[in-house]
Amino acid sequence: MELALIGAQEAATAIRDGLISSEKLVTACLERIGKLEDQVHAWQYLDNELALAQAREADKALQSGRTLGPLHGIPVGIKDIIDTKNMPTEDGTILHSGRQPESDATVVTQLQIAGAVIMGKTVTTELAVFSPGKTCNPHDIGRTPGGSSSGSAAAVAAGMIPVAVGTQTNGSVVRPASFCGVYGYKPTYGSISRHLILPQSKPLDQVGVFARSVEDAALIAEALMGYDVQDPDTKKRARPDLVNIQAQEPPIEPKLAFVKTPVWDQADASTREAFVELTGELGDLAEEVSLPQMFDQAHEQHRMIMEADLARSFAREYRDGADNLSSVLKEMIERGQKVLATDYNSAVASIDALYSGFSKIFEWQDAIITPAAIGEAPVGLESTGSPVFCTIWTLCGMPAITLPILQGNNEMPLGVQLVGPRGDDARLLRTANWLVKELMG
Repeated sequence: MELALIGAQEAATAIRDGLISSEKLVTACLERIGKLEDQVHAWQYLDNELALAQAREADKALQSGRTLGPLHGIPVGIKDIIDTKNMPTEDGTILHSGRQPESDATVVTQLQIAGAVIMGKTVTTELAVFSPGKTCNPHDIGRTPGGSSSGSAAAVAAGMIPVAVGTQTNGSVVRPASFCGVYGYKPTYGSISRHLILPQSKPLDQVGVFARSVEDAALIAEALMGYDVQDPDTKKRARPDLVNIQAQEPPIEPKLAFVKTPVWDQADASTREAFVELTGELGDLAEEVSLPQMFDQAHEQHRMIMEADLARSFAREYRDGADNLSSVLKEMIERGQKVLATDYNSAVASIDALYSGFSKIFEWQDAIITPAAIGEAPVGLESTGSPVFCTIWTLCGMPAITLPILQGNNEMPLGVQLVGPRGDDARLLRTANWLVKELMG
């Protein structure tokens, strides 16, 4: 196998055992980027010499017998809304062109502690909302890679890097992972610090990861998790043992709740057919469950929160540079400006009430199974596709992972999304690994 295509965990072990060097791995990734970047356009900023310098330092650390982190020498891509003090962070907008942060975001520091090589900044949509960047889908460059973590998903899918970091405020990890045919994992709300990451909406913003296996998603996510005093929504609790638990066999076969959600009619025909066939193949292990009626308003509540917060978060950009904002973002900001405080507070207060509606499901089922997107990646680069099959789980702060185990009618990837209860991320990943083996052998 080409060196750039090996998984993060496999590469980390090989580096520790002296079978490969970080410099050789990073060189292989840079060579692959050189071959494919003109078609995929996954990178906003890439400095080959900086990446190689980090790799050489990682190799020196190994030779000197220093303690190694779980990602020692592993190349990682960082979404370009995450501050990096030695690389620009331009947030996908001309309004922030040339912006150079003075400090690293907490997740960047966590990656450095874990030993990772920060390869560069991956393309994001405009201010991480809906207006696309330059990235194309590696499976078909005439189709969208999804958004807003476009470059992170595409870089992993194209074999440029084994793992990458993104964010999700609606469907910005799970949807592009589905479209690009990789694993996209968004942990429980508050698991990973958002300090010095472009803020959109405090109740909704969450950090997620991309990988080519459940194991690798667990590896990088576990390294990023932890309490950060600079993000009060993180919790003072032990870091979950994602890597070890995801690899275990479940004590009994997991039971899945097949939830169509109130937006099932928006799924295209091939997606609906694929999920009926998939759940039929699982037999008694998957039972169709309907959500309570209160979820009929969840998408509208999410929209109200997100747009009101966009109006606040991007007030300066709207005031000083509205002519340089896309029409879709301006319209969202303008709707957000009109949201009443009472309506906003009511929508935020509804989050925990909505989450309580899952209590009966998780009494009997280990995870929810549902589409990751309405279908395959749409043709054209004018849109990043619909996030509606991610909205409820993001709103409720639940862990979710998409698995690249289906194909649509055009032989493009079609993600299967698993969702678990808050704080039960390790079991969710264990269930995900079980499902991949059950269906893929």
